[in-house]
Amino acid sequence: MSGKIVFFEERNFQGRSYECISDCSEIASHLSRCSSCRVESGTFMVYEQPNFTGQQHLLTKGEYPEYQNTIGFNDCIQSCRIIPVHKGPFKMRIYERPNFEGLTHELTSDCDSIQDHYHMPDTQSCNVMDGYWLMFEQPNYEGRMLYLRPGEYRNLREMSSDDMRFNSLRRITESAV
Repeated sequence: MSGKIVFFEERNFQGRSYECISDCSEIASHLSRCSSCRVESGTFMVYEQPNFTGQQHLLTKGEYPEYQNTIGFNDCIQSCRIIPVHKGPFKMRIYERPNFEGLTHELTSDCDSIQDHYHMPDTQSCNVMDGYWLMFEQPNYEGRMLYLRPGEYRNLREMSSDDMRFNSLRRITESAV
């Protein structure tokens, strides 16, 4: 894993800064606030709340001088997680209901509309076997997102805010970011 993100207290890369090269569960322990950032290398998931919770957004290499307007956070970035580069196959199984029940489908590629392609009215649990994925609230990779690492997710609604429903998903690949 290699990546580097620099957080700044003020907009436009002003004020004190904090360089981060790994996961950080509480940026407030390093800065009084975070109002801009620069991703120098790698890919990061940033969160609106400490401990990798709340609204999240994927950031790739680039500058974010006033990210509140760019990514839609109402407040400051509070935590971040580096996204590892995955070079192998991708595999995920989605389920219609919590606890791996109901209709199920196995995916190895992106899906722009779970409803249209798999005729599933809802996706409430999943098992990520290989790779790193993003689930989106709306079709065509739009709306709020949820970052998924390999593992079992028994109830996706408990992980998201506002009882969010998921309608599309995308693999996190070097070309997709």
